[in-house]
Amino acid sequence: MRRKTFDALLATGGLVLAVVLLVAGSLLIWGSSFATGQVRQQLSAQQIFFPAAGTKALADPQVGPYLNRYAGQQLTTGEQAKAYADHFIAVHLKEMTGGQTYAQLSSKALANPTDQQLQGQVATVFRGETLRGLLLNAYAFGTLGRIAGIAAITSFTGAALMLTLSGLGLLHLRRVPGDAWLVVPGRHAAPVTA
Repeated sequence: MRRKTFDALLATGGLVLAVVLLVAGSLLIWGSSFATGQVRQQLSAQQIFFPAAGTKALADPQVGPYLNRYAGQQLTTGEQAKAYADHFIAVHLKEMTGGQTYAQLSSKALANPTDQQLQGQVATVFRGETLRGLLLNAYAFGTLGRIAGIAAITSFTGAALMLTLSGLGLLHLRRVPGDAWLVVPGRHAAPVTA
């Protein structure tokens, strides 16, 4: 194969790959922006605020170390949603039920349908676990948005590298003599004519 042909193929392949990486990076930025924006918009609409600094709610050693940094803030990010779900709601549900799960309480309530206190506790735990699950879903989507952002940066970096290498390949293509052949070990340097 002629060296010019080989260099042209490599440079063109690099340019095509750079375009693919630019398109992928753009889509990843869009996905990251969409996920992050939706998480912020949906969480903001719920008007959930962390307890204020120095309050009794943050004094609990199972709560304070995880929520003090968000004290008084509105819950708007996936990370905040996870902290609130795991270290505020879950802690209070565990205290209220003595560590029993919704499934365990529900089974007891079904066995004793006349116990109004137990029925109320089951309803409260159901609501708490539902809110906790929704907040953890917001955390998951926020994390996916962050991962898409990192992937976009990686994609754009790869595109820049491929554009640079392709540019260097095109410069090299101009320097290679038209009659130069690609030397492959074990093969002839030029075509054999009979």
